[in-house]
Amino acid sequence: MATTLLLAGLMLAQSAPAITVEAQPGLDQVGYQALSAGRPDLAIERISADPVMSASDPAALINLGTAYARTGDRTAALARYKAALTSRDRYDLELADGRWLDSRAAARLAILMLERGKALALR
Repeated sequence: MATTLLLAGLMLAQSAPAITVEAQPGLDQVGYQALSAGRPDLAIERISADPVMSASDPAALINLGTAYARTGDRTAALARYKAALTSRDRYDLELADGRWLDSRAAARLAILMLERGKALALR
């Protein structure tokens, strides 16, 4: 897995801004394309199709949490964000504004945004 992932902020037509994660440009490995298209159910399906990734990869967990948040399941979203926070996997993510965040810091940000009624995803 790549050691860095690009994190970009997105504004959704729905109620909250989002950030989505994509391991390699052009691939939908962590549900980025489905999330950016406003299809959280499809993102859940695609991310969950790889049980290893959806159980341990911080980027996948954050996007899965975002997908659940967008479907209104805040409990499932929080569980995925917490799993990303405690994952043994850890790497840096670049924010849209050029700042870099450790994946655990991104997970903490996702939790904070969820508490404020917003969703975080990684690109």
